[in-house]
Amino acid sequence: MSAHGNHKPRKRFGQNFLVDGSIIERIIDAINPAPDDAMVEIGPGQGALTRHLVASGVDLHVIEIDRDLAAALPTTVPGLKPENIHVGDALKMDPTSVVPTRAGQKLRVVGNLPYNISTPLLAHLLDFTGGIQDMHFMLQKEVVDRITTAPGSKAYGRLTLLCQYYCAAIPLFPVPPEAFSPAPRVDSAFFRLTPHPAPPVEVQDHALFQQVVAQAFSKRRKTLRNSLAPMMNAEMIAEAGIDASLRAEALSMEDYAALTAVVAHYQQ
Repeated sequence: MSAHGNHKPRKRFGQNFLVDGSIIERIIDAINPAPDDAMVEIGPGQGALTRHLVASGVDLHVIEIDRDLAAALPTTVPGLKPENIHVGDALKMDPTSVVPTRAGQKLRVVGNLPYNISTPLLAHLLDFTGGIQDMHFMLQKEVVDRITTAPGSKAYGRLTLLCQYYCAAIPLFPVPPEAFSPAPRVDSAFFRLTPHPAPPVEVQDHALFQQVVAQAFSKRRKTLRNSLAPMMNAEMIAEAGIDASLRAEALSMEDYAALTAVVAHYQQ
């Protein structure tokens, strides 16, 4: 029996362990790890992906919040250096400071993320995209759909704009509940985020851009005239070249950049 044999998945950590060998192979193929990569895995759990990543020769560091799982990893994943195991909360860590990189080298990030913290964790990681080459994650399929959708979709929202502002988002393949133990009550999906060399739209004030987006979607069933009322009136919306009778999901990222520019102008 492995060092993990008696481990009971902990709901507070959102633990659902990947056990399907064919899915694991597809994930490793999609990541395509190379020996000269610097990589961090968030939530290695019982090492299902970790074993393959170590075998590929990458410089791998892992972040695990569960002390029992972290303590077992050197035994269950031969070749994983104990000093490369970081016990802590990924929400409170800078992933680019965990792995030593060469000059000009960027970090690759992978993980089967706990679904109960996926949105705040993604938002946290986006703060470090300047030092990241790409990110590959397993998430609830509904969340992946939200991240990768286009304007006009019911799934389109704040998370869509936040992720697509910083990264190109590509869904790779769905993963059924039975690929995990215990099986989650939702479908999952594996996807890729690749940071843009430069954002697709020009925004002078990133914090204000996020505020405008958040305000617009705070009452997504309302028209922009109503949802954006705390920040701007119909005349200001028109000044951005946008119809105030539209709803938040109808607007492109360029539209939100235009709204942000108008708000910034009136705040001067």
